[in-house]
Amino acid sequence: MLKKIVILLSLFVLLAAGIQQTKTEAAAAGDQATWLWNPWMIVNDEAGTLAFLESKQLNKVYVQIDRNIPAGVYRSFIQKAAAKGMRIYALDGAPSWVAPKGYTSQNQLMNWLGQYQSGSTADQKFAGVHLDVEPYLYSGWTSNQAGTIKSYQALLQRAKTSTASLKLPLEVDMPFWFDEIRYKNTYGAGMLAEWVTANTNSVTIMAYRDDASFIIDVVKNEIALAGKYGKAIVVAVETGETGEGDSISFFEEGDAFMQQELTKVQSYYTNTPGFNGTAVHHVGSWMTMNP
Repeated sequence: MLKKIVILLSLFVLLAAGIQQTKTEAAAAGDQATWLWNPWMIVNDEAGTLAFLESKQLNKVYVQIDRNIPAGVYRSFIQKAAAKGMRIYALDGAPSWVAPKGYTSQNQLMNWLGQYQSGSTADQKFAGVHLDVEPYLYSGWTSNQAGTIKSYQALLQRAKTSTASLKLPLEVDMPFWFDEIRYKNTYGAGMLAEWVTANTNSVTIMAYRDDASFIIDVVKNEIALAGKYGKAIVVAVETGETGEGDSISFFEEGDAFMQQELTKVQSYYTNTPGFNGTAVHHVGSWMTMNP
């Protein structure tokens, strides 16, 4: 009888240790994020959208701001998402934002956000701002790259000022190859990836490849920079069908394989200063991809 009790106690201790390890690993995972580009999903099926996000064990969602959607819809969604452990970031941006006068679109976002936050309770407020501008898709990147880069930097400086006044962190999406882009202007001289990292709270790297070893390699410089500046890097992958080649997205391989590769990336960089989790682009294509 005593032997059985000892065995049971040993099993209990091992089980408790396993649970604690799982909790520790989850805590170390950092952000588990995604983009929700179609906010009408929460108008038409809030419960279904939340159920999907919860099923993927996400703790952060970048939600597109559409000013045609009543603020009450966002408030309801954020409140329910918060109850499930998710932080919601206000998402917006377009290549045209770096055009002359393009900053007015960003100003409209910040003005809307200021009014929204002031009219919301603590559990209805956005947790931050997430910008997806992609200046290299603007025509000026080809005709006047130096000028477009400077415009992009000016835009992020304005965003930094606006988000600071709102007491919200600023995040941006950035391609993994910005560590190959140089700038020299009134903002100084150096590597664009370093400047963006230093001037935002967190960067989500669009490491759009379908192989963990490649992903690990292409983000190493950015993670090192984030560690240097005490900032956070989130490593993102693609799920949508693309005409850029089979190696860009996990569309062909499916969700299970993607999760396997993301786990490898997570394991490799866990406890590395600057690394703060992974993200999947995006809800719409993720929902319909192969298992």
